[in-house]
Amino acid sequence: MLNILVSGGAGFIGSTLVDALLAKGHKVTVLDNLVSGRRDYVNQAADFWELDILDDSLSERFLSSKFDLVYHLAAQIDVRISVKDPVLDNRINVVGGLNILEAARLSGVKKIIMASTGGAIYGETNEIPTPETVAAYPLSPYGINKLALEKYLNYYYQVFKLDYSILRFSNVYGPRQYKGGEAGVIAIFTEALANNKPCLIYGDGKQTRDYVYVDDVVAALIKAAEINYRGEINISTAQEVDIWQMIEAIEKAADKKLQTSLAPSKPGEVLRSCLSNQRAKEILDWQPQVSFTDGISKTYQWVVKQS
Repeated sequence: MLNILVSGGAGFIGSTLVDALLAKGHKVTVLDNLVSGRRDYVNQAADFWELDILDDSLSERFLSSKFDLVYHLAAQIDVRISVKDPVLDNRINVVGGLNILEAARLSGVKKIIMASTGGAIYGETNEIPTPETVAAYPLSPYGINKLALEKYLNYYYQVFKLDYSILRFSNVYGPRQYKGGEAGVIAIFTEALANNKPCLIYGDGKQTRDYVYVDDVVAALIKAAEINYRGEINISTAQEVDIWQMIEAIEKAADKKLQTSLAPSKPGEVLRSCLSNQRAKEILDWQPQVSFTDGISKTYQWVVKQS
């Protein structure tokens, strides 16, 4: 049994991870300021700290708890917000991340597993699916700041021997993801269709993403605790899906049509994003188990229950 802290553990991915860790018999503490996380997502078997990752008391709290492992998922995840307010994004995703690293270093944490972004870090690239070896040139402050924290993780290993692994997620979707933010595009469209509302498509709808189901992502996060690998690992399906294909899958799951209209493209977003998962297969012994069709069906069923 490990003593584990999950930052962002009241969020979509974080709360799903917490449930899985508790089911495996680990002791889990959730750290979340509930700005985007939900109190009702926090498993009652977990300890809960309603705390910001920028809080000055973080190191003291870590020292009193003696965590073995930290999953760092807390972040500002909206590309559009990062473009509008890059200083805010930097404060949360870099300075807040550094606060976690310092607390971990001072309290003797053995390893940190960071949830990073594959969709925003690589920028526009001709190599699709994109492997981890491609040079990262992010097109948004969100991607830049995630990349900066990745480099800080390597620094903390080189200087302080704080072990780490980085998982670069493609676009994660599934139950518990509420509409809002670029990463929540499936949540936006499924919620709109469930409630018979129209939906905007930014650009021509031909932009592609690599959508990976949340349960598959959680399985990768759990496997990352069991490996001795310091570096970046894409967690993805290696399959491109454009907006129109996504809409078709949602309409099939709902057995009805979505009303759509076009709007101008959003700044800071790549046109094509699809990640190679070969390294995940080799190092994590991981590959996605949930097909896009099944994942969309499960997600839509959950949305309908919430409506």
